[in-house]
Amino acid sequence: MDDRKAFLMEMYRQMFADINRQMTVVWQAVSVVVGAFALLALVEKNVIPLDIAVSLIVILSAWMYAHMLDGSYWYNRNLVIIANIERQFLLQSDLREIQYYFGMHRTDQLRMITYFRIQATLAIAMVSLVGLFHFFVRVWPGLYHPGGTFEPQRTLPYLAMVGSIFTCVRLARGRRASYRTFLANSPGVAVDTTGIAFGAGHPVNTAPAP
Repeated sequence: MDDRKAFLMEMYRQMFADINRQMTVVWQAVSVVVGAFALLALVEKNVIPLDIAVSLIVILSAWMYAHMLDGSYWYNRNLVIIANIERQFLLQSDLREIQYYFGMHRTDQLRMITYFRIQATLAIAMVSLVGLFHFFVRVWPGLYHPGGTFEPQRTLPYLAMVGSIFTCVRLARGRRASYRTFLANSPGVAVDTTGIAFGAGHPVNTAPAP
């Protein structure tokens, strides 16, 4: 039993360490912003075309958003493991005397914590901004230009957007399925949470997760 306790406590610390690593990837947001400015600077110097630069910014933003989806999955998965370990040591009375989060797992597996949501919002905002900029600079004038010729490269940013959306949606579905499978196979020891009100910070359903 002493070895089991020691193992669980070490595992508990490692789960929190993993969460901390996920929370310290601020460089992802910084790299995307720096990359966007660098690409626009290259456009200004006529090194690369605007169509290519905007496409690369879209891809960088999608890369960042995909990391937020994956990081959110690992965060929620580790919370399940942490709560299951806490249930091995904490009592029902500790729901009120210490903290109530271990009583029930988050079943809203796609809900990002504020930290991840901020970075995901930045990625969406950057794609929206550069997309609108490209549309009004490269697409809109050609719609009303008599005898204007179609330039295939103008479609590159929008093809990048479609590909990015498809990839992120597919990743989100995969992460959701993975979380549901993990939660179904490792529900932990049942805890009576009668009288405990779970709020928006720890979203749960009254029914078990599918």
